[in-house]
Amino acid sequence: MKITAKDVAILRRETGAGMMDCKKALEASNGDIELAKDNLRKNGQKLSAKRADRETNEGVVIALASNDSKKGIAINLSCETDFVAKNDDFVNFAKKIADIALNQFPNSKDALLDLEFESGLTIGQKVTEQVGVIGEKVEISSYEWLEAPSVVPYIHAGYKRGVLIGLNKEGDNQEVGKNVAMQVAAMNPIAVDKDGVDATLVEKEIEIGMEQARAEGKPDNLLERIAQGKLGKFYKENTLLNQEYVKGSGKETVSAYLKGVDNDLTVTAFRHVALGS
Repeated sequence: MKITAKDVAILRRETGAGMMDCKKALEASNGDIELAKDNLRKNGQKLSAKRADRETNEGVVIALASNDSKKGIAINLSCETDFVAKNDDFVNFAKKIADIALNQFPNSKDALLDLEFESGLTIGQKVTEQVGVIGEKVEISSYEWLEAPSVVPYIHAGYKRGVLIGLNKEGDNQEVGKNVAMQVAAMNPIAVDKDGVDATLVEKEIEIGMEQARAEGKPDNLLERIAQGKLGKFYKENTLLNQEYVKGSGKETVSAYLKGVDNDLTVTAFRHVALGS
């Protein structure tokens, strides 16, 4: 069967595959466009298996919040090279997945991959298809979601990082939320406050602090007290509300900044998605 330029254009538009790949897929399917789509997806699966051990440290991070600011999502659609990550089609693909995630609001990455992308294809299948189209390993390496009275999204450094900030009060909190999100992107806290730090990590920090004090020749009866002091410094450096506010004078904490805006305002939760994480 003769393969027309129109058929190639249709398949290219619907799959994003290269012109020659579309022509070969149509020739293999005897002009059947739906079968050609399946062939392209199968090629993507084969290539995905071959490139399974490749690292995907580049990509696009998208963070979005619902119109009522009650919900937010963040995804990392990752790839192998910066060249692909900067392609408009790749960025738009990531944005479409993010839109679906926000509208459907799945509670896990697996659930996100099972959502319909288009024409009966799931997001997971479409991602696999893009492996064949692009020729690189492509995957959704991170997916986070958040609900709060007010959720503020922030995308940092050309889609390199995405942050969701959950605040405990409704209202116009976009500016303050963005400022706190920039803090998260810059300082990478591990929890909102000390109550959110894993108990195992706390025990490890105390143990390290005691060993350091012992190595410095401190008396045994003071080791735990010294370790507790070091733990306080750990909290100050690694928990969001206790960190020094990066846009402030250098003396106020993030908690103090929030109270300066509204005495009752605080962060309930945050999510941080970054390339390579």
